[in-house]
Amino acid sequence: MSADAVHFYWRPGCPFCSMLRRGLDRRGITTVDHDIWQDPAAAAVVRSFASGNETVPTVVVGDTGLVNPSAREVAELIERTAPHLLPK
Repeated sequence: MSADAVHFYWRPGCPFCSMLRRGLDRRGITTVDHDIWQDPAAAAVVRSFASGNETVPTVVVGDTGLVNPSAREVAELIERTAPHLLPK
């Protein structure tokens, strides 16, 4: 997966997903959202980064996935690996 976007994997009712969403929104970080309950391929991506579990939120930028990260950790990953995805 190229670093063409910040991919946000979530599921309905997940309070950790909501918390991370608010943090990313405050930072102006745009994401491509994937509901793992509606998209089996998205659930498979999450399992590949979460030791076979469907732990959300999971954020993927390029080839790097973060499981249950903070908004700060996501921003730092983007800054290091795909700064062109940061808000201007």
